[in-house]
Amino acid sequence: MEAVGVDQENTESRETPGGLSDWNVEDASFWAKTGRKTAFLNLIISIPCLLLAFAVWLFWSIIIVQMGSLGFPFSTTELYTLPAVAGLAGATLRIPNSFMIAIGGGRNVIGVTTALMIIPTLGVGLALQDPTTSYMSFVVLAVLSGIGGGAFASSMSNISFFFPKRMQGLSLGLNAGLGNVGVSIMQVLLPWVMGFAVLGAFSGDPSQLPDSLGGALVWIQNAGLVWVPALVVLTVLAFAFMNNLHSVGTAPIAIGKVLWLELMGFGGAAFGVWLLLGVDLGLPDLLKVFLVLGLTIGMTLLLMRYLSPRAVRDNLTGQFAIFKERHTWVMTWLYVMTFGSFIGYSAAFPKLIQDVFGTLQDGTLNPNAPNPLRYAWLGPLVGSLVRPFGGWISDKLGGARVTHWDTIVMIGAALGVAYYVKAAGAAAAPEVYWWPFFWLFMLLFVTTGIGNGSTFRMVPIIFKPSMAGPVLGWTSAVAAYGAFLIPRIFGGQIEAGTPEYGLYGFAAYYVSCLGVNWWFYARKGAEIPC
Repeated sequence: MEAVGVDQENTESRETPGGLSDWNVEDASFWAKTGRKTAFLNLIISIPCLLLAFAVWLFWSIIIVQMGSLGFPFSTTELYTLPAVAGLAGATLRIPNSFMIAIGGGRNVIGVTTALMIIPTLGVGLALQDPTTSYMSFVVLAVLSGIGGGAFASSMSNISFFFPKRMQGLSLGLNAGLGNVGVSIMQVLLPWVMGFAVLGAFSGDPSQLPDSLGGALVWIQNAGLVWVPALVVLTVLAFAFMNNLHSVGTAPIAIGKVLWLELMGFGGAAFGVWLLLGVDLGLPDLLKVFLVLGLTIGMTLLLMRYLSPRAVRDNLTGQFAIFKERHTWVMTWLYVMTFGSFIGYSAAFPKLIQDVFGTLQDGTLNPNAPNPLRYAWLGPLVGSLVRPFGGWISDKLGGARVTHWDTIVMIGAALGVAYYVKAAGAAAAPEVYWWPFFWLFMLLFVTTGIGNGSTFRMVPIIFKPSMAGPVLGWTSAVAAYGAFLIPRIFGGQIEAGTPEYGLYGFAAYYVSCLGVNWWFYARKGAEIPC
């Protein structure tokens, strides 16, 4: 097979709203006079939009920690299922988002997705004010919050068009890395804003923790409401100052296409949630989870392919050419390891701390347990902040080489965390294992961040420009199912009393990625050294 990266064409002609008839960032003169300013303006607006997208998508990781303390009558599995459902929806919505930029234009797509996130944030703010709100209402809101997860694919695809190849690692790393910081900002901000009426009368009435937990007043609804003002401002900025690098027609028509593709994504996500929660497939839970994932992806692609308007279908047919290239599937496998692990651990980490260290062997609360809300935000933060470094060092040393050594450390860190999770579960005082568990998990987050940057940098090297954007979007879409798989796996293994088994499985998968990356990209004589 001819290597995908053989065609290294570096120019693409496009019309932009600013009057540019050609966009050629590989030309030094064009980059200095026009490209740099336009590219960085779009990046500066893209980053906070993506930051809020991650915050909205992952805010269930904090909400579920408080829900059990405030009288919401849901089981451990049901609570873990809410971030898992959000993860399933967000990952599924990344599939249409992977192809949106060429169809709707960057400005239109970023503006629309940012505006749509106002719906789940308002909904969560209302639902959390009533402990009798039905579980299915929260499931629907979790699906809607997946809009934030889907936005990542279109955001990264969009930014990849604005910067020259020599800056792909850094620019994509900044967009994704600082966007990922939204998880940590959310995990720090929400416990604080839940402590007072941050929006005054608009915050509504508080709930009260039981006396055994301090009896404090809690405005848990602020977990949704606090994001609304910022989303409104960023929606205006995106439509006012960002650019469309593709010729997409008038704004209403382009926005209509974007909304239709988003609807197809919701159709696939709804199908997946129905299979997960409403159908008894007679399978063990883990097998059911993977079957649901595969059927959800297939349904979403079918809806996009056969129910989209002809103009959209014709565009999608050309972009679907990425599925004929085996390196699309190889890079998908690798990116699931890095971003899938990052987003999955981010979603599960607060509740995992509570479950591993918060209960003694006799089932009573551990008075010496670490507070998950005090520490959990640090993992996503370090993973986010090192991502630009992973892209930058890959620009210098090569993405495949960085991915190789990063994966080796990742395997060791996962096995180390598993050891201390098992030790804590068997200990009369589990807190004695807290600090080794915590620091090894921080190392695990660091490796996911560096690997995020290194694998994403590999894509523009392996694929020609016309394919790199859709491939970046597609790989991020499939990898985002980590936000569905990891909380679901941890929830099941915790109820079975063997949470370390999940980490053993993750480590085995990382070993497979080590071999795949070495064979195709890192070894001497590799098919595409990168």
